[in-house]
Amino acid sequence: MASYLTEPFDRLPFGGADKARRYATERYQGAVGRNWYDCDPTLRFLMRRHLGDGFGWAEPRLREMGALMGGPIAERAEETDRNPPRLEKYDRWGRDISEVVMPPSFEAARRDIVATSFTRPDFVAEARRNGVDPAPLGVAWSYLLDQADIGMACALGTGGDMVVGLTEMFAPDDVKARVRELFAAGEMSGEAAQLLTERSGGSDLGALESTASRDGDAWRLNGLKWFASNANGSAFVVLAKSEGAADGVRGIAPFLVLKERRDGSRNGVRIRRLKDKLGTRSVASAEIEFTDAEAFLLAPPSSAGQGGDGRGLARMMELTNGARLGIAMMGLGCARRSLVESLCYAGAREAFGAPLAEQPLMRRKLAEMIVETEAVQALVFDGYLGRPRLRVGAALIKLRAARLGVTAASDAIEIHGGNGYIEQWPVARILRDAQVNPIWEGGDNILCLDVRRAIERQDAHEPFLDRLTEAVRQAPPGDDATAELVGERIGHLREAIETWRKLDRTVAEARLFPLAQYMADVYAAALLLEQAGWERGDSGGDRKALVARLYARARLADPGPLRGIDGPAEELERFEELVDGAFAAG
Repeated sequence: MASYLTEPFDRLPFGGADKARRYATERYQGAVGRNWYDCDPTLRFLMRRHLGDGFGWAEPRLREMGALMGGPIAERAEETDRNPPRLEKYDRWGRDISEVVMPPSFEAARRDIVATSFTRPDFVAEARRNGVDPAPLGVAWSYLLDQADIGMACALGTGGDMVVGLTEMFAPDDVKARVRELFAAGEMSGEAAQLLTERSGGSDLGALESTASRDGDAWRLNGLKWFASNANGSAFVVLAKSEGAADGVRGIAPFLVLKERRDGSRNGVRIRRLKDKLGTRSVASAEIEFTDAEAFLLAPPSSAGQGGDGRGLARMMELTNGARLGIAMMGLGCARRSLVESLCYAGAREAFGAPLAEQPLMRRKLAEMIVETEAVQALVFDGYLGRPRLRVGAALIKLRAARLGVTAASDAIEIHGGNGYIEQWPVARILRDAQVNPIWEGGDNILCLDVRRAIERQDAHEPFLDRLTEAVRQAPPGDDATAELVGERIGHLREAIETWRKLDRTVAEARLFPLAQYMADVYAAALLLEQAGWERGDSGGDRKALVARLYARARLADPGPLRGIDGPAEELERFEELVDGAFAAG
């Protein structure tokens, strides 16, 4: 039943019921209001694969989470975007209180998410008691949340593992106890933040200016952090240099700063202003000033006299790979949400006498979005759940996933036409949010430099290529051409890496981007073949083999002089199968 008034223009001479039906509001249900587990066959596929016998125990809980994320959490995300956090700088007597006031929609969403999170300690323990690996469920939880609100995911997860892990290793016992209290609900509880960036440089951390000086078993920290997300948190990991340390990378050390001092008084943490951001408005990002803030060195006690052991930045960078996978998941979440909104809209919107989803050019675009999204999904889930973890994996996965979130959201806006450019429709916010992912935890160039470090210092390409080779061995029989193509490209990739290592240093750095893209292309194709082999053995199906074939054809095959125009059109011939395997409309 329509919830709107009948308009006079519905009775114009060239109007009528048929035309009015095409823009009837109730026909355009997007992602919000659906169960995001039930409508996602690809997630159900991955959970069956990674949970094995534990799938039966887990599925009811996954279904409950799908209803929560697709319903209240997604609805509140829209409300929070319209009414973002605000800073209450001073109290009635003009005293600096630097309080971030979060909107009620955010607080309600956070309460529900933390209470039902698959990463909370009691849930993890319950899963293990039932013989279920909690890791795939934690990944699924992040995947569902990121489709609703990557800003909330940032607020809940930023720096939690760093705060907890480094505190347990290095902080005084009374500080450890306080941090355990703050994170009783788990690392993804929204209490943490990591403060790295300063005005002197974003990625150039060696240029930072924040300074710490000894004060008993604690330190006094002074400085200004230019971009700090989750400014309403209670525990911060802050990079600074101790007085007398080298002014460079080796002088940097991580420090723990809590919102309250040991004696319960307010710590010297001042919020100058909240950032007026393009997107991710649900996470409060701010400029934060430290004025004689009580801090604790997160380094071996034996190195306290030197202000750290010179490995502070390296130690944090080791933890950054996990954060990069988190950003990659955000990119995937944006891509998946964009795909669902596009499929819903194209199925309802009509033009030239038929729904958009029946137009050949639109089918080409939607098929491409399905294939690219499932390729990135394979990468991200392998990054989290593949063993052993690949040293180059996180950088390559974030490189591809973060960028897909932007391009998929842009495609979704185009599919919605002018409506997509309007904030009342969902895809404008998704694009605004997605644009931050290529920046957070290192842009494309920084990721490429990390790939170089891994290859040059650790020969990390060797286990990477071994992983790809093993994945292709799992390819299903019947499509030997795709397996042969991907296997051949693995050999070519090895040649490319060896050739790159011999280049002039300047040229080699400039060529890092195409090399990393090539690595990501082959990585995703190999993983899709591996999934196809599992699907064949599990159910006898061949849809994943189709996805792998379409991806390899687009990314790895030589298109020939006609640029593939004369090639097969499986994306059109089997379009319905592609869609049904990506989205269950219900």
